[in-house]
Amino acid sequence: MSSDPSSTPGFWDQRYTAGKTPWDQRGVPGNLRNFLQRTPVSGRAFVPGCGSGYEIRVLHERGWPVLGLDFSPAAVARARQELGPLGQLVRVADFFAPAADLAGFSLAYERTFLCALPPELHAPYARRMAELVVPGGVLCGFFFHGPEEEPPPHPLSREQIDALLGGDFGLIEDLPVADSLPLYAGKERWQVWRRRQAPAPTSHV
Repeated sequence: MSSDPSSTPGFWDQRYTAGKTPWDQRGVPGNLRNFLQRTPVSGRAFVPGCGSGYEIRVLHERGWPVLGLDFSPAAVARARQELGPLGQLVRVADFFAPAADLAGFSLAYERTFLCALPPELHAPYARRMAELVVPGGVLCGFFFHGPEEEPPPHPLSREQIDALLGGDFGLIEDLPVADSLPLYAGKERWQVWRRRQAPAPTSHV
C-alpha cells in the first residue's frame, strides 16, 4: 500500500467530518444522466470511491442493481444519510481487497476516485478494474487531466490514461464536460471505455 496519507481512510474521514469536500457535486452530472438514458441495463453496476453516493440513486432508478463502495467510514455514513433506504447499497470496503461479490460488473462508474489515488496506485487501479468489469462491459465516468499544484487530486495526461486503460479497455466515447465543479473546470473529460474480450496486442519495435 502507498505511504501517501491520501491512501488512508483517515485522510478522507477528516475531510468529510469537517465538510471540506470541494469534489462533492451535490448531484448527478449531466454526462452520466445522458449516458444512462441511452444505455440499456445489462447487468450489475459498481461505484468505487462513491463518496456521498448521489449516483447510486440514479443508477438504481434506471434499473441497475448497484453497489457503492468507499473505504472511508465517514464517506459511507454521508452516503447513507443522503440515500435513506437506498443506503443499504453502500458499504465500507477497500476497492483493492478481494471480495467474493466484487466481480462480474457490466458498468463501473469513475468520479474523482482514480485522481484521488496516489500515482503508484494508478496501475493497480487499472488492473483491478479489468478484473471487476466483464468483457463487453464499460468503465464510464470523468477523468481528470490536470494540472494540479497541490494534489490530491492527482492528474493524469491523456497519454497516461490511454496507456493505463488501453490494454484491457477500448475508448468508445470522449466528450467535454459542461457542468464541472470549479476544482475540475476545463480539466476533465467524460469517457466511456469498453472492456475488451482479450487484451490489446502489444506492439514490438
